[in-house]
Amino acid sequence: MAKKQKYYVVWRGIKPGIYTSWEECKKQTIGYEGAQYKSFTTLEDAKQAYSKSYWEIANLKGKKNLLELNTNDKPILPSISVDAACAGNPGTLEFQGVYTETQTPLFQRGPYKMGTVNIGEFLAIVLGLAWLKKNKLDYPIYSDSNTAIAWIKKKQVNTKLEWTEENEELLKAVHSSIKWLKENKFNNKILKWKTDIWGEIPADYGRK
Repeated sequence: MAKKQKYYVVWRGIKPGIYTSWEECKKQTIGYEGAQYKSFTTLEDAKQAYSKSYWEIANLKGKKNLLELNTNDKPILPSISVDAACAGNPGTLEFQGVYTETQTPLFQRGPYKMGTVNIGEFLAIVLGLAWLKKNKLDYPIYSDSNTAIAWIKKKQVNTKLEWTEENEELLKAVHSSIKWLKENKFNNKILKWKTDIWGEIPADYGRK
């Protein structure tokens, strides 16, 4: 069965544009800090997306206007939301944190080679905690990863990922994060994002 054609929009990369293969997209984004890209099934969809901003398109992928939620259970505002994206598992990893209400970016890290989503989610939570401590804020942090939240509570990472020279930088980041958790006290709540009620987490990369 022939592989279905996809089109890749690169908003931020070495050379922004529309590409017809993942290999070409990777050349423009892998190793580029804060790269913004997404795949589409038709060229027309890709062209329409490229005419808009990355965040406008990302916001359309299952995210809801949190101020217009009509459910009794609503996320806490103000707060921070974090998420990770991985091209493969393991694969090229990125993670970020945003203000939950406005989706304003607070920090972005990556890409790292040979990482996993759970590791990215864990690192994003720790970075969020460090950011809040530095700025003396008591905001909670939302994550949609039960695994990462459990790792934060245990102050340790349980992964089957094989560490190699390729992901040495990522390994150092994990070790530094565990050390930070053990050496610092914090009162910020780490909360599970309720995707089924609230839509995709505001920090989601919109690449699904």
